Amino acid sequence: MSAAFDKLARPIQKWIREQGWRELRDIQARATHVLMEGDADLIVAASTAGGKTEAAFLPLLSQVLDDPREISGFDILYVAPLKALITDQARRLEDICRETELPVIPWHGDVPSSVKTRAIKRPGGVLLITPESLEALFIRRGLEIPRLFGATRAVILDELHSVLDSERGIQMRSLLARLEQSLDRAIRRVGLSATLGDMGLAKAYLRPDDPGEVKEVVAAGGSAELQLQLRGYVTGGRNDERPSATDAIALHLFEHLRGSDNLVFAGARQAVEIYSDRLRTLCENERLPQEFHPHHASLSREHRDFVERRLKDSNAPTTAVCTSTLELGIDIGEVTCVGQIGAPFSVASLRQRLGRSGRRLGKPAILRQYVVEAKLEPASNFSDQLRLGLVRATAMIELLLEGWCEPPQRGALHLSTLVHQILSVIAERGGARAQQLYAMLCLKGPFRQVDTQLFLDVLRALGHPETALIEQADDGLLLLGAMGEKLVEHYSFYAVFQTPEEYRLISGGKELGTLPIDNMIAPGMLLIFSGRRWLVLEVHDRDRIIMVSPAKAGVPPLFGGEPGNIHDRVIERMFDILERRHHPIYMDATALELLEEARSHYIQLRFDPGRIAQLGDKAAVLATRTGSIRTTTLALALRASGFTVQTHDGFLEVFGKDATPPLIETLSALASGKAVDLFAHAPNLLFEKFHPHLSQALLQQDALSARLDAGGLAELSRSILGRS
Repeated sequence: MSAAFDKLARPIQKWIREQGWRELRDIQARATHVLMEGDADLIVAASTAGGKTEAAFLPLLSQVLDDPREISGFDILYVAPLKALITDQARRLEDICRETELPVIPWHGDVPSSVKTRAIKRPGGVLLITPESLEALFIRRGLEIPRLFGATRAVILDELHSVLDSERGIQMRSLLARLEQSLDRAIRRVGLSATLGDMGLAKAYLRPDDPGEVKEVVAAGGSAELQLQLRGYVTGGRNDERPSATDAIALHLFEHLRGSDNLVFAGARQAVEIYSDRLRTLCENERLPQEFHPHHASLSREHRDFVERRLKDSNAPTTAVCTSTLELGIDIGEVTCVGQIGAPFSVASLRQRLGRSGRRLGKPAILRQYVVEAKLEPASNFSDQLRLGLVRATAMIELLLEGWCEPPQRGALHLSTLVHQILSVIAERGGARAQQLYAMLCLKGPFRQVDTQLFLDVLRALGHPETALIEQADDGLLLLGAMGEKLVEHYSFYAVFQTPEEYRLISGGKELGTLPIDNMIAPGMLLIFSGRRWLVLEVHDRDRIIMVSPAKAGVPPLFGGEPGNIHDRVIERMFDILERRHHPIYMDATALELLEEARSHYIQLRFDPGRIAQLGDKAAVLATRTGSIRTTTLALALRASGFTVQTHDGFLEVFGKDATPPLIETLSALASGKAVDLFAHAPNLLFEKFHPHLSQALLQQDALSARLDAGGLAELSRSILGRS
C-alpha cells in the first residue's frame, strides 16, 4: 500500500483491506495527502464511479477518528441534491464506519422523525442532508446551529457541477456563509464533481473570497473506451407506409438493449411514457419478460425505487427510459449503454449521462444518440431544411469528445433566491435589521452583485402592502408579514427551485393544452405546439396563460428535449459543422444524408450581406451565430421595432409588415447603439419560484443579469450586417 494509506486511521485501513483493494486509486491517494497535510479547501473531479466519495471520506473520517473534538456537533456535513443519492451514500458510509462509533445520519423528507430527534439530541458523526433539509434546520432550529455544528470540520458538496449555476447552488453558498457566520469560523469545503468546465470558476464558487487557495485533484486519463453512434430518422408523410420514427427508434432500442442494463434519456415526461409503452408492447408481442420501465419525477416513489432496485439486480436485465432523474450520482449499478433521444441542451449533461456507462474494467462506454428530423416538403421551414436538431447533437458530441463543457454563468443577480434567503434569515432569527441582512447575504454571502440600493428596492417590494411578505417594527426590526408567515410555514418553502411553469395556451377562447415555458416568450413571437405554429398575442405571467392565434408561415419545425439555454460555443460549433465537409464516422447512413442536406440548404440560403438571407419580400433569416441569451436579446429588440420573430439555434426568423421599417435600417440603428426597450411587449419574466413577489422593474433587472445581453446588442447587430 502507498504512503497515503499509512496516513489513514486503522479502522479505515482495515475496511480497505476487507474490500480487497491492492492500492488506493490515484485521486484517493492525492486527496488523502491534501486533506491530511493541511486545512485547504479541495475539489475532487473524476468520472462517475471514479472513487471521488472515498477520496473525500476516507481521510476526513480518519481525522475524526484519530483526533476527536470534545465539543458537540456533527463531525462531517455532506450535502447532496438528491434524497436517493443521500440514502445510497449513507449505506456505503455505514459499511465503512461499521467498526467505529461514528454514527451516519441520512436526513431528508423520507427519514423517520425518530432518527432526526436522536441526532438533534446527540449530534455527531456524519450528517448527510439535502440543501432543502439544511434550510429547514436553520429556520426551525436557528438558535441551536452552533451546538449542532460546533465540531464540524468539513462540508462535502457532492455533484458540485449540478449546482454551480442554479438557484440551489446560490442557496447552498448562502447556507454555508450563514453557517460560518453562526460559528464565527471557516469550515473546510470539499467539492465532488464528475463534470467541470472551468476549474477557476468552480473554485470561486467553493470559496468566493479566496479561490486561489482551493486545491484540486483531477483524475487523469483512465477513461473507458468510447463507442458511439448517431442515428438519424425522418418522420414519415401522410401516405408513408414505413414505421414512424418513434416506432423505428423503439425497435432499435429493443433489439440492441434487451438482456442488459441501460439508461435511455428520452427528454420530456410525455416522450418517456411513449417510448416505454412502445417497448413494453414489443416485449409482450415477443412473449418476453418486461425489461423496459419508465422513470420520471411524476411517477410514485415506490415505482422509481422499484426501477432503481432492478437496475442494481444483476439477475434482472433492466432498461430505464427516463428524464434527467437518473442523470446524477444515484448508485444504480453498472449500465451497458446510454441512449439519448433528441439533442441535449448542454454538453455537461451529456457527459454526466455517458458517465453511467463503461464503469466495468475493460468494458467500453456506449452512447446511442437518436435524432428525428422532419420529412421535407415544399413549404418546410428553413430550420427543418438545416436539420438543426442533428447539427446540435453533432456539435454536442464533438465538444464532448474534446473534453469541453459549459462553465457557470457570471454576473447573475439571483433575486428570486435572495428573496428566499431574506425570509429564511428573518424566520431563523425571529427578526433582522436591513443592515444585518445585507452584510450577511450580500457582503459575506453569495449575492455580491447586489448593491445597497438594489437590496433596499427588494425589501420595499417584499414589504409592499399587496405583497406583505415582511413588515417593519417601530424600532426598525424587519419581521415576517402576514403572507410571509404563511409562505415560510409551508413545507414547500425550503426549496428555492421549481420545474418550468406550465402555461395554458388559449386560442379564440379555446384551451389548446399546457406547455412548460423556460425561455423568454413575448407577444409577436412564434411558438410550436401540437405540431402547429402559433403567433403569441399576449402573455399573462401571473395567470400562466399565453394567448395565441394560428400562424401560417410554412410547416412548423420539430422540437424536442428539455428547455434550456444553449451556450455560445455549441452554436459556434454548429456553424463550423454546417460550413465544412467533414463526415463523422460515428453517423449512420441516414444521419450522413441529413447532414449533407443541411449543408446544401445552408449554402442555398446565400447569407448576403453579412449574415442575412432573404426568404421573401417581408421575411428573412438572420444568422446570429451565438447562443440563446444573445439571440433572444436581438429577438426582443426586433420585436420592439415591429417585427414578428421566431428564435432557433443560432438563427432568427424575422417577418415584417407593411408598416415595419426595413430590416437593414433597423439593424443599422441597433448597431449604432440606438436605445431599445427590450420589455416593450411584455415578455414573460417569471422564471423562478419567488419572482412573483418582485416588482416589474426588479424582474427586468434580474432578466438583464442572467437571460439577456443588452450590452452586446450593438456588436451582434454589426456582425450580422458584416461590419465587425
